[in-house]
Formats: sequence, C-alpha cells, structure tokens
Amino acid sequence: MSKMTGNLFPFALILLSLAAAPSAFAATEADYKAAYAAAEASAKEAAALRHQWTTTVSTLAAAKKAADSGDFDRALAAAREAEALAKASIYQAASEKEAWKAMEIR
Repeated sequence: MSKMTGNLFPFALILLSLAAAPSAFAATEADYKAAYAAAEASAKEAAALRHQWTTTVSTLAAAKKAADSGDFDRALAAAREAEALAKASIYQAASEKEAWKAMEIR
C-alpha cells in the first residue's frame, strides 16, 4: 500500500464519523432535500470518474426510502453518509491515479 493510498482510510473514517454524527434538531424535509442533492451531486462526480462505490448507491437509496416514509432524521443522516462516501471515493480515485506509479515494476 502506498503512502498516498494509506492516508485515504483515516480521511474516509473522519468523513463517515462526521456524517453519522447526530444532529441537535429534528430534520425537516428541506434539510433532507438539500443533503440529498449534495450527496447525489458528489455521487454523480464519482460515477463520472468511474469510481463510484456501491455503498454510496445503496446509502442514497436508504435515504430516499427513509424520506418516503417520513423519517427525515434517518433520511438526513443517510444522505450525509452517502455524500461522505462519494467524497471518499472521489478522493480515492484521485490518489490512485498517481499511486499506481509507486507500485510499477521498474
């Protein structure tokens, strides 16, 4: 594992822990929609890089399902987690774009 790729995991853990942090207020539909839009945009960026994680897709689906049932607290948390996952996959794509060179046989 290269030094650059090794730094990915602490970064991803930090993002995920921030996304999963409970909020001090009851989430509204507007809160969910804003978080979902941000997560969806990040997921589309990761997909454009051909580096979208399957967990991002399933977490987005869970957010939508929770919102459809009216549980906006759970929907907001899932949307934030999906955004963190998408951003971590974007970071991984960028780091792996250069990291392979360190593993190349010379």
